[in-house]
Amino acid sequence: MAEPQPPLSTARTTRPGRAIFWMIVTGVLFVAVTATVKHGAQGLPAAESAFLRYVLGIVFLIPMLKPLRAAHLSTRQKKLFWIRGLAHSLAIILWFHAMTRITIAEVTAMNYMTPIYITIGAALFLGERLASRRILAIVAGFVGALIILRPGFRELTDGHIAMIGAAMLFAVSYLTAKRMADEVSAVVVVAMLSITVTVCLLPFAAAVWVTPTLSQVFWMFVVASFATLGHYTMTLAFAEAPVSVTQPVVFLQLVWSVLTGAFLFAEPADGWVILGGAVIVAATTFIAIREAMLRNTKEKPA
Repeated sequence: MAEPQPPLSTARTTRPGRAIFWMIVTGVLFVAVTATVKHGAQGLPAAESAFLRYVLGIVFLIPMLKPLRAAHLSTRQKKLFWIRGLAHSLAIILWFHAMTRITIAEVTAMNYMTPIYITIGAALFLGERLASRRILAIVAGFVGALIILRPGFRELTDGHIAMIGAAMLFAVSYLTAKRMADEVSAVVVVAMLSITVTVCLLPFAAAVWVTPTLSQVFWMFVVASFATLGHYTMTLAFAEAPVSVTQPVVFLQLVWSVLTGAFLFAEPADGWVILGGAVIVAATTFIAIREAMLRNTKEKPA
């Protein structure tokens, strides 16, 4: 699943060519996640599909168990991780629901709004200042969303509403992760997400449980594999170059989504979705580059 991007890299040695390559690979893998869900999750309730994706992905958690045990998390840290797990679980249920209701391109384009919501949330709850240029970028992001949705000009489905909610809840999840990343290692943050989401999804899945076929179980394991590999290659990209290099490449993910939807699922290419996605990517790219510039300014010695 194409989830929001992790904190920006501060690497000093840059290899733009490698970074762009890994971001292209990442985009392909995340589109493979959405396509696999659209193909393999048909007939399964969204909550159950999401649960299967995470419970089957526990195998990738095994190497993280040792550093997790050594972290000795405080009660407060555990509470925040569980809050994040619940928000992320609800977001994933909505995302899986949207994936089976609207086109792959629409899901991808609307998912780009998560960084916009993160910026707003950081200002409201973490005390970060919103300069005028960032406010304009946020407004541009919402304009892009309106271009995609076009309320009043076409019917909005439950899939579109679910995707809006998913992007907002993903923002809550990653705002919490942003705070926890200052206190524990990235491995612990990822491991706790996998554990808490699996547990939180269990009651939702049990309430609507339908015995899955072996084929459906297989496809959900493929989803887990693609998602894990996608996050790994995205980390490699951020290690090779700053966000000013990697962020614009994110738009290619929308291109892959349109092509995948057209050739595998006979979904018509919607120019409004592509245009709206481009506007949102431009806005999030500006925000990301501004944050990187501010961070570099703070890191320079007096």
